[in-house]
Amino acid sequence: GTFPKAFLLLKPPWSTAFKGEKVTLTCEADHSPAQGYTSWYHNWAFWVTGSKTIQTQKSGHYACKTQRSSISDPVHVEFLSEWLILQASHPVFEGDDVDLRCRGKNEEDINEKIYYRNQKEIGRHLSKFTLRSVSRDKSEYHCTASGESFWGPWEETSKPLNIQVQELFPHPVLRVSTPQPIEGSPVNLKCETWLPPLRSYIELQFCFFREDKVLGSGWSSSPELQIPTMWSEDSGSYSCQANAVTPNISKKSLRSWIRVKRIPVSDVNLEIQPPGGQLIEGEDLALICSVAKGTGTVTFSWHREGTERSLGRKTQRALSAELRIAAVRQQDAGRYYCAADNMHGPILSRRIRVNPRIPASRPVLTLRTPRTRAMVGDMVELCCEAQRGSPPILYRFYHEDVTLGSSSAPSGGGASFNLSLTTEHSGNYSCEADNGLGAQRSEAVPLSVSVPVSRPVLTLNPARAQAVVGDLLELRCEAQSGSPPILYWFYHEDVTLGNISAPSGGGASFNLSLTTEHSGNYSCGADNGLGVQRSYTVTLNFTEFSTNKVTHVTVGVIGCLLSLLVLAASASLVSHFRTQRKSGG
Repeated sequence: GTFPKAFLLLKPPWSTAFKGEKVTLTCEADHSPAQGYTSWYHNWAFWVTGSKTIQTQKSGHYACKTQRSSISDPVHVEFLSEWLILQASHPVFEGDDVDLRCRGKNEEDINEKIYYRNQKEIGRHLSKFTLRSVSRDKSEYHCTASGESFWGPWEETSKPLNIQVQELFPHPVLRVSTPQPIEGSPVNLKCETWLPPLRSYIELQFCFFREDKVLGSGWSSSPELQIPTMWSEDSGSYSCQANAVTPNISKKSLRSWIRVKRIPVSDVNLEIQPPGGQLIEGEDLALICSVAKGTGTVTFSWHREGTERSLGRKTQRALSAELRIAAVRQQDAGRYYCAADNMHGPILSRRIRVNPRIPASRPVLTLRTPRTRAMVGDMVELCCEAQRGSPPILYRFYHEDVTLGSSSAPSGGGASFNLSLTTEHSGNYSCEADNGLGAQRSEAVPLSVSVPVSRPVLTLNPARAQAVVGDLLELRCEAQSGSPPILYWFYHEDVTLGNISAPSGGGASFNLSLTTEHSGNYSCGADNGLGVQRSYTVTLNFTEFSTNKVTHVTVGVIGCLLSLLVLAASASLVSHFRTQRKSGG
């Protein structure tokens, strides 16, 4: 940047002197303790190179420059031969108070001095007059001096004087870090000016403007302002203003144009949460649209193939945006994509397929048997089916919570499991459907496996070889196996004597009071609705005795077990029995 100006000091500190007097000029520069050589200028032309201090008795405009400063404002030094001169203190900066001194060659002869500005009296003083807070205007000043002499009153008038008021600070220059920033990037503004070292104590305030609109927080003691982010709408003319608090001096910079460049969006990408589009029906679907590059306000939109209207639209200053679809259903399946546009035309992302997976519903278990009552040996088919659920579905089959087996349905639907029934297969059956999204269990279905009755066994009680007529005979019929209830039938020579039920299984008894007609073959039948089983025949025979009119009953098969001696004894006994019966008759 440009170096601050050098400045001139006069000693004595007056810009006007009588001819023959000398004025010492000193060149000073800020931030330059080792200034090196000094260049001197007289009447705007290079004069001499030398030290920072020179003496002169020559009227004209003087200026100087050091190696680390720009050229100073010119100072007009004038040597006059008039009897009366008007002097102004030097240096004078905007807002300073200035001492005017009206000086004659013979001060003791002067009775009164009058000071004028633009031909108007501004004060009467004998020594000096002070002007308050001068500005860089074109005012002309002069003074008059009067007195008394031997020849009478006299009056002298000085040559007009223009006060050399220097700038307190130059008009600021607005420095822009990047005149053509990329949209979204920061820009630094600096309001550059400086105070002369003699007035470095003065406080400056700064303010920045865009199209005359105040930026930031307004006035500040900092000459810099950072704009964190520039957008395309921030393009325009910028300026700054510096203001001295005391004295009240304000100066504005020239306007600087800032043009913000916009980068078109590129590499548009659609990301889905959960990843891969594999979500469960009822979950939320997040569609995240992003761009690798692009500045400014970006409009994002989301679409599904086959749908004319967009699913949503967002406009924001960001490189990504998210659209959330709540409680996704099966009809939301499809190919999704997004678009991004920042006024250069929309750019589309690649397509991503979304396929919501449906958890298996609670399955229904159906038992298929070849008859109404399932029997041991029957083949039963267990059919399990979930009405809803994404395939594949794995079905598991249970009997009293013990796994029987499993079957898969790769394309959905139901599955079956076949079971050959045994007596242990009675109980509760259930099935389970699982497609990896949570297993669902069916309600329990009871199954009772019926066992046909076995051939019953008939026994007679008492079981002794002989029974007396009139005794009570118990016929006991029992099937060793068979599902209850069992109905037992009792037969004498295939004539039904009666029936008895065994509700809980086991056997049943039928009581009979014996008569002579009860001799013969006995049997029983067992029936539980799955087929009647008949026992083997049991024979009951009677034998009569006349002595005490008691009938003896011989039970069993007679003849094969008797020896020849027994047969002979029996024949004799029968003959004797018949003889007694005839004699008694």
